[in-house]
Amino acid sequence: MAHSLESLVIRHTHRLPSPKGSAGEGATAARQFDAALTTVGFKLSAELMARLSGLSEAAVVHTAKRTLRTVSEMVGDHVRHNSYFIDFPANVPDTEDFWMRCVTKALGDDKSRESVLTQLRHGVLDLLSLPTYGRYQHTYEEMLTAQDELIASAGDRVTVLHLGRGLDDELTDLYLALAGSTTPLGEDHLRDLKTLAERCALGPQPTSIPVRENRAVVNEARLGVGSDLLLDTVTDVLRLACALSDGDVTLQEPTRFRALSRPARRGLLAGLDAVVAANPAKLADVHAHREPFKRLGERLHPHEYPRWPHAADVFAVARGEKEARSFDSRVEQLLDEFDVTGAVRLLKSAPGKLFRALDLLLRIAADQEERDAVVAAAVEAAPEVSGRVVLSVREHFHNRERETDTPRIFVNRRGRAWVTPDGRPPVPAADRDRLIAALDAEIRRRLQAPGRLLLDPDVLDVALPLSGRAAAAGFGVLPRGSVSAVDGELLRFFVYWKESRERTDYDLSALLLHSDYSTDSWLSYAALTAVGGEHSGDVTEAPDGAAEFINLSLDRVRSTFIVPQVNIYAGESFEEVEESFFGFMLREGEQKGRPFEPRTVRMKSDLRGAGRVALPLVFQRGDDGRWRAKWLHLYLKGISVANRVEENQASVSKVVRALVEREQLTIGYLIDLMSRDTTVMDLWDGEQVPDEPVMYIGLERPEGLHQDSRIITLENLRDLIPG
Repeated sequence: MAHSLESLVIRHTHRLPSPKGSAGEGATAARQFDAALTTVGFKLSAELMARLSGLSEAAVVHTAKRTLRTVSEMVGDHVRHNSYFIDFPANVPDTEDFWMRCVTKALGDDKSRESVLTQLRHGVLDLLSLPTYGRYQHTYEEMLTAQDELIASAGDRVTVLHLGRGLDDELTDLYLALAGSTTPLGEDHLRDLKTLAERCALGPQPTSIPVRENRAVVNEARLGVGSDLLLDTVTDVLRLACALSDGDVTLQEPTRFRALSRPARRGLLAGLDAVVAANPAKLADVHAHREPFKRLGERLHPHEYPRWPHAADVFAVARGEKEARSFDSRVEQLLDEFDVTGAVRLLKSAPGKLFRALDLLLRIAADQEERDAVVAAAVEAAPEVSGRVVLSVREHFHNRERETDTPRIFVNRRGRAWVTPDGRPPVPAADRDRLIAALDAEIRRRLQAPGRLLLDPDVLDVALPLSGRAAAAGFGVLPRGSVSAVDGELLRFFVYWKESRERTDYDLSALLLHSDYSTDSWLSYAALTAVGGEHSGDVTEAPDGAAEFINLSLDRVRSTFIVPQVNIYAGESFEEVEESFFGFMLREGEQKGRPFEPRTVRMKSDLRGAGRVALPLVFQRGDDGRWRAKWLHLYLKGISVANRVEENQASVSKVVRALVEREQLTIGYLIDLMSRDTTVMDLWDGEQVPDEPVMYIGLERPEGLHQDSRIITLENLRDLIPG
């Protein structure tokens, strides 16, 4: 258990909790540990190296084994990445020549000859019927022997592991950071929060838990130790019930409620009763989730607890036996009547809902007087709206400035994306500009002046992490819409998957698009080579795990966009397989090495979305000839079987265009707002850090920062979003 908790800290913070052990002469073992870390793209900070050097050799070795296991998994090096073609990317054959070789071998096999001849007579051949197609013809060890060792390069990734505090302190700090986050967490972070909450329920708590899903996870732990619950809506209680049943606390997916213990039932019913007793109008919230409340009532048996009558009212409303007119229905009636003034007056009591309705209100307003009332109400309500909603609305109106034929893109919480033509009339420019200025002023008011700011320029184009669901779990992953430079001559994608119960075939492909998003060419199992690229070969089953690669020489690619994608051809979904992840590596032009080299991995993201086609990111060549990545984290529905790049190029092109042409608010935008006349800003040049405390914002933490510095990196960018 201690190892898993230590691993959790390393993954979230890139800090190793202060190693324990007897004092000794561990310097030699520490240097060996550092050398081993280098092979997977990590290194020890000077402070951590010094700490380990003062421990016994046995303590250092024990720490090294645990840490190497964790960091290897972070970059995907915990599994074996075999390639179908043993010397990939060298000697990848022409697709048709390769297929003919497979046919020739099949005809020479007594077991397969007749079947293949019969298929050939009918003019249709199933590649899977060929014994040598889609299955590794060599072992992982044989592949390693056939490949050259990696030639070290100054461009190889180096991620520093820093010395942390004691394990208990690190866990407490991480718990407070996750529980008190001002933005929703992704599924993996929510699971980690659950682990931390169970351990930290009796310790220090955040001053506030603004995100409802986080509150549900914390309430589950608090219920378990008998602490007071944090409840102010009936929906908070429903989310807690979902948590107790290992269900979806976001309420997006139905939860199958378990039979609950008497203490749990009493806790939920008492919570419902207290919420409604304090404010009977909260009964109206039941309408948004009537069916889950009805199912929950069947588990809680409220009739057995007459001392909590208000709890029984909740389920009466859900069953339609008691009337409680919902707030949303009252707003909807006013909007249907085009009563903008009345709708604004009502929405003032729900600032978040007002903000989400601003675009519609400005569009249906009859005259300037009504539009002025809408803007005035927004300005008045802004201080009561969460920072992430203010920023989301600000981004929305920024993109409403541009009159284009770019389609609208919608992305749900599970990453499923779809596009539709934008038929909305424009928002009047003067009203939009006034609103944007007011929102900027509100965000500026909430941001604390940083004093002395040390800034890594690479972070400026990172999209604001307004939700943890806008990024996949993994290593080196940026929020959806972020833009990052691609520095390297060879770009290599990889996908790894391991099936759980049935034969599963994932296909790594890359769609190459012109500047107008029309198709140029593609690389796939049916197109093993294209201009500038090679595919490692089709693997069609993964009982022991399987990998596919695409190698691209960027100076030979003539397209404007490169869109890697993972298609489910057959078998289990991304959420059903035992494991699946995508990533990319960067290498120099002459840099040799095996198909998968962990220290060249720039990004590794889990594939766990709802859809049959995964679109992790898109690479775009700019007018200056340089390549940049824009992060997508999207999934398309696809079809039930046989998803192929050749068939989905139109839908992929539409989604890519919609997101590429959408402009996100970035860290650079936020830095502009937080900077004051008193701010001293330095750009981090990778060499020297100030001796005094600073606020550092960057992708990774430099060594040597003053201990009182405030440090914001990729792992805690969400801390920049004001509450």
